[in-house]
Amino acid sequence: MNGANLWLWRWTLLGFLVFGAALISCTKLGNRNTESDVRKIEAVSNARAEAFNNSDAETIARYFTEDCVLMAPEKPATKGREQVRAYYQSIFVAFSPKLKSGYDEVSVSGDLAYGRGTATVTLTPKNGGPTTVSTAKYLNILRRLGDGSWRTTHDIWNSNEPSSASQ
Repeated sequence: MNGANLWLWRWTLLGFLVFGAALISCTKLGNRNTESDVRKIEAVSNARAEAFNNSDAETIARYFTEDCVLMAPEKPATKGREQVRAYYQSIFVAFSPKLKSGYDEVSVSGDLAYGRGTATVTLTPKNGGPTTVSTAKYLNILRRLGDGSWRTTHDIWNSNEPSSASQ
């Protein structure tokens, strides 16, 4: 190899090394918050469960985006944080609730994430009557806001028990 070719070869190799290092760094930077984000998302789920157990519809609604969609079983989908608050408030007026829930899987991709989980809900009527216990599976889609916090954009769940219509 003559001097000019050797010089070109070295600069080409150096360029590939720099490009490769930059690519690896960008990949690592893109994933650097995933564990932290999963913890934040799980904290949102836990805070919502605590608010449910305290019959606090206002706090539950704060963990949703303004343009959220709530898809409760056997009901039409509703849109908006106020609709979320009203849905939960209607439960708390009639029942003393107990919720045990948690994510089985959380996945983060940029500013969007989903959490898939299971729940057990116990509702005791305030005016007497039998307590009901149901188990469910659910899926939440969440969005990272500009301040780094996570809020639910879509919430859907369904019961593991057959509905009264299918019995």
